[in-house]
Amino acid sequence: MIRKILVATGCCVALLLSSIPCYCWGFYAHPKINYFAVFLLPPEMMVLYKGNIGFLTEHAVDPDKRRYAIKDEGPRHYIDIDLYGKYPYPELPRKWEDAVEKFGLDSLTDNGIVPWHVQVMLQRLTAAFREKNFSRIMKNSAEIGHYIADAHVPLHASSNHNGQFSNQKGIHGFWESRVPELLAEKEWDFFIGKASYLKNPGAFIWDRVLESAQAADTVLLYEKELSATFPADQKYSFEERNGVIIRQYSSAFSIAYNKMLDGMVERRMRQSIYAIASFWFTAWVNAGQPDLKGLANQKLSEADLREFEELNLKWSGASKMIGREE
Repeated sequence: MIRKILVATGCCVALLLSSIPCYCWGFYAHPKINYFAVFLLPPEMMVLYKGNIGFLTEHAVDPDKRRYAIKDEGPRHYIDIDLYGKYPYPELPRKWEDAVEKFGLDSLTDNGIVPWHVQVMLQRLTAAFREKNFSRIMKNSAEIGHYIADAHVPLHASSNHNGQFSNQKGIHGFWESRVPELLAEKEWDFFIGKASYLKNPGAFIWDRVLESAQAADTVLLYEKELSATFPADQKYSFEERNGVIIRQYSSAFSIAYNKMLDGMVERRMRQSIYAIASFWFTAWVNAGQPDLKGLANQKLSEADLREFEELNLKWSGASKMIGREE
């Protein structure tokens, strides 16, 4: 019960004495990223997306909820690309079939498959646009946004994904949840131009993964360096949330860390927003730019609503995440 209370307010920032699992970009940032992506779309798509921005925002976290219900969900959120050698990891084929042939399905799944799964989701969204299927357009749009944003998180491209190998456990949620929650509303700008058509979506998402992999060492190093110089009694603070006292990185430490990173978290959020809008736009163009005005007033079916209710029940009733925790 404590975990669920914390999730509602962004549990990734919490460092309780017991272990609390984290979420990719957190229950705060994922909805924000999907929300702002809508405003990068052309008017022909905005007619559908803006009216359903509430759905796209709320369901941005559905893939994280499924990590508590479905075994195969976890690997879709990350890739431990450092296990494949050294940057830019030429030994790892970028095409799925070639990678399976070389490393085997089990090995690839164990190490994460996010860049390939983003491309699967693009195919699903494109098909939904061709069919002018309102429900599938909405669900696939919300969920591809989640996976694209995850690909932009540096520690989602590192086997040391939560600092577990460097005595920095908790850094995952610190970078992607605590810092955004403190600074996004006050200081960051997410209105960033327009979506672009992606001629090679596969190459695009792989480039983002490689950027994340390059940044992972910096994320870990700077936290360690700051911890060595920051007053130990000021690194953490205690806050009450919904009647629960949590121990988390202090505001002062978080702000200092963000300054050391020179705005990296904001940049990756901005890049996520642009990438998501561009994938949505690319799927629509590849589907022949169907007229979406007729879908603008459609509603989800009773079956869709039951599906979401069942997911929430499984998530709320689960004791822990299936597979690796972050």
